Amino acid sequence: MNDLSMLQSAIHNKLRTVSTGVKLIVVCVLALLMTIPAFFVSGLVAERTQRQQEVIKDISSHMGGQQTLLGPTLAIPYTIPPQTPADSAKHGMYIVFPKQAAASIKTTTEERHRSLFKVPVFQADMKLDADFDLTGVPASAPPGAELDWNRAEIVVGVSDARGMLADGSLTVAGKALTLVPAAICPDITLGDSNQAIRLILLGVMAGDAARPNSQFSVTSTLRLSGAQRLAMLAYGKTTHLTVQGDWTSPSFDGGYLPVSRTVSTHSYDAQWSVPFVARGVRAEGSSESVSGLGATALGISFVELVDPYQSVNRSLKYVLLFLGLIFLSYFVFEVTSGKKVHPAQYILVGIAQIIFYLLLLSFAERVGFDFAFLIAGAATVSLLSINAGWVFVSRMQAIKASIVFTLLYALIYSLLRLEDNALLVGAVASFVAIATAMYLTRNIDWYGSAPTENAHGA
Repeated sequence: MNDLSMLQSAIHNKLRTVSTGVKLIVVCVLALLMTIPAFFVSGLVAERTQRQQEVIKDISSHMGGQQTLLGPTLAIPYTIPPQTPADSAKHGMYIVFPKQAAASIKTTTEERHRSLFKVPVFQADMKLDADFDLTGVPASAPPGAELDWNRAEIVVGVSDARGMLADGSLTVAGKALTLVPAAICPDITLGDSNQAIRLILLGVMAGDAARPNSQFSVTSTLRLSGAQRLAMLAYGKTTHLTVQGDWTSPSFDGGYLPVSRTVSTHSYDAQWSVPFVARGVRAEGSSESVSGLGATALGISFVELVDPYQSVNRSLKYVLLFLGLIFLSYFVFEVTSGKKVHPAQYILVGIAQIIFYLLLLSFAERVGFDFAFLIAGAATVSLLSINAGWVFVSRMQAIKASIVFTLLYALIYSLLRLEDNALLVGAVASFVAIATAMYLTRNIDWYGSAPTENAHGA
């Protein structure tokens, strides 16, 4: 009987001997497996993002969309007579950019809402000045081209004329004229096929102002609406642009960045200066030769300071780190307390983490990412801490869990805000976490079933 008891005890001890080491492996595997449901959450974020883009596209189409503008430019039709009786005459348009261009734009913005989604839209009032010097024009006309100065037009371009809020005007030779669809060329396409910009041209007849070797100045005023982005092409040999508005989180983009900019909590102010040598486009030429003008856009995008979907998607990239640290914390609590935790309980903890992301996404759509993280994080930390008290049957363990999990959630939030230093902070924090785990389990007999007395003291 004693031999049987000793055998049973030996078997029981053997089974318990490998439990601690095997448990760590099981916990690691569970952490990896729990990342699978996170992919479904990521898919949900992608679906909501696509829905947001559809709403943005729909609202933008009614407001004029992203607007790209071309300031006053001289367009002169030309004809190349047939060289042989078998040939036919060729026609084209000769473009002359102003020697000096100066534009000033003032924008007012608001957010249009549809369901949970919102789109920044704007109204822009602009004054576009241009000084022309036609000395030596044409210098780059095709061989044999005959320019028809009597049909020359001064044109301006907009990418979506549906955004025009009033008739545009252009003042030339002291006479104010209303812009109408250009007669000689209703539109022009700039850029390559991948990034083409199609501009609708509005213009007025240049009259006696545009003659060989003449010099004259024009001023155009426009008022239009759009959504998300406003860009001005560098339409002069030398171009100066000033943009002012009330949007608090503008993004400056395009071919050139502002030479100066000021962004406050109520407004922004930006200035560009593009010299001829930096523009990369000739001062005159056929319409085909100016396709590179699309790369000169001076742009400002009206973006949300924090996109909730982008922020939630970034947080999902840390899901393995997040789950690993949470599971590691539970494992340390387990081996230092001597209370066994079933793998099913680890799975429940992992599910709670996945639900945290669902809460984060649903609240972020309504109250923004920061408050959503606070609400979802506080709820999940409270649940995990209470669960630790239940599992380990200890109020002290619940308090410890509350402190540890609060720090972990604060770490993840910091990683999402420290964009440039996120990798460094995450690596250091992970190193500290594993070092802490090593220290707290330093006296654990990994071939045994429970911590030694010294381990309890740790």
